[in-house]
Amino acid sequence: MITTLPSDNPSTSTLEFDGKSTKEDAEKLDNYVKTHFADNQEFNILAIIHDIDGSTLKGVVAGVEFDAKRWRQFNKFAVVNEKNWLAALTMLGNYLPGIEAKHFDKHQLEEARRWIESN
Repeated sequence: MITTLPSDNPSTSTLEFDGKSTKEDAEKLDNYVKTHFADNQEFNILAIIHDIDGSTLKGVVAGVEFDAKRWRQFNKFAVVNEKNWLAALTMLGNYLPGIEAKHFDKHQLEEARRWIESN
């Protein structure tokens, strides 16, 4: 489940993930981006991930479709959680042109906020 949290910076979307990711979550995220950002406006994502119980196949497909459609708009992507395997996946984001990605441990939330807001 995705929850949108308030952010002090209008160029940053703060999202909280907990439980299963579904197609509806990907649609909710896409609608949020459509509402808050122009089609070619860059934005940052600060993702706070508590626990992922798994994802439905439709959720995974919808998430990939969202990423493919919006990846040119991503500027920075920060992931906050305690899972080592997710840290490795986060770093793959650095291989996409124009995107900076970084993983932070769950106790480093403020550091993640400072990093994502820095130029």
